[in-house]
Amino acid sequence: MFCYSVIVATYRGIVVRGRGEGKLLGYPTANIKADGIEPGIYSARVTLDGKAYDAAAFVDDSRAVLEAHILDFSDDIYGKEIQIELVKKMRSTRRFANGMELKKAIAKDVADIRIFLKNA
Repeated sequence: MFCYSVIVATYRGIVVRGRGEGKLLGYPTANIKADGIEPGIYSARVTLDGKAYDAAAFVDDSRAVLEAHILDFSDDIYGKEIQIELVKKMRSTRRFANGMELKKAIAKDVADIRIFLKNA
């Protein structure tokens, strides 16, 4: 059951293929086109086929894409409509020196988001 007191924003869209970088790092994402969102890492909730899932979301304003890594989920959902609710901005975006540093940061973000959403 989800009962978040504040939702930053809600977006709907059809899941499109991204560049595949998240999947290569072990964190596949469901990507939808979205613009006008403040870039950053967000705790999120994704609704798909009437079921809600916790997620870690990344807003890439340079590509006008909202990417959601749905926690504990591995189905192929390309072409399906989803809703992404951004619950809380967890941090701003930043650049990393290499893929290993990025992967460590994503792991920490996902762990922090799990804890936040569990206690929200």
